[in-house]
Amino acid sequence: MDYKDYYKTLSVEKTATQDQIKKAYRKLARQYHPDLNPDNAAAEQKFKEANEAHEVLSDPEKRRKYDQLGADYQRYQQAGGRPGGSGGGFDWSQYQQGGAAGGGDPFGGADFSDFFGSMFGGMGGNGGGGSRPRTGQDYQAELELTLEDAYTGGPRTLTVNGKNLRLTIQPGVEDGQVIRLRDQGGPGRNGGPAGSLYITLRIRPDARHARTGNDLTMDVPVDLYTALLGGEHTVETLSGAVKISIKPETQNGTRLRLRGKGFPIYRQDGQFGDLYLRLSISLPQHLTEQEKTLIRQLAELRNQ
Repeated sequence: MDYKDYYKTLSVEKTATQDQIKKAYRKLARQYHPDLNPDNAAAEQKFKEANEAHEVLSDPEKRRKYDQLGADYQRYQQAGGRPGGSGGGFDWSQYQQGGAAGGGDPFGGADFSDFFGSMFGGMGGNGGGGSRPRTGQDYQAELELTLEDAYTGGPRTLTVNGKNLRLTIQPGVEDGQVIRLRDQGGPGRNGGPAGSLYITLRIRPDARHARTGNDLTMDVPVDLYTALLGGEHTVETLSGAVKISIKPETQNGTRLRLRGKGFPIYRQDGQFGDLYLRLSISLPQHLTEQEKTLIRQLAELRNQ
């Protein structure tokens, strides 16, 4: 039976912490999740392998046993495939505890390899303890939002594995932020609790606003006459219409700062970033002959 390198599967070092293992697993789970890769056998296999590696390396007892096997197997290979340099194959029996890995769970909760089954027994969740309660498999999903959705927050409905889940988005969430829903993952084993559902938020780029942390920047077109003579201009922000004052002789590219008109600060009620306005002077088009004459007169006055 071939040895499986679970550390290599998750692309982590053998000294990796539990947080590093969990982070690596979640990255692979999102990448190869069946919901995101329908009818992709290769992705499904990668997903199962990541689940199996995580099942072992996230459990201290399983990891200890697996690390011991790895050390012995390495010595076996260094001996030219012969334990102690003499005949015979690698002795798996001292690590095996019977049982066979089950199959059929699309999230890999019980669909483990023969290698895993030989070491840890059936259903992949008992860690050699037979009936020890085990937390169910964590699930991964993504939810796409517009910038306005992220600004206002509110209830959303997400369908995962045919189940409609209702969640509330807090104003100010960021792209890539992960929300955890407890007990919405795979069912627990041997009386253990259900796993969690981790939802990664994806915020679509906005045509009008650029977001930097809690600040927003937007381009505001201003007509030439207002830029020259000054006046008021109305700007449509995410929080509603705002009137701004344009100083006479305002130059193209001038930046204005509106305090507290940026993005809401996550979980800080009533707190907002700033909105930066970048003024873009719009030149008039389709000039009449009279307008051209007046502009020539203005040019002559400026050149005197």
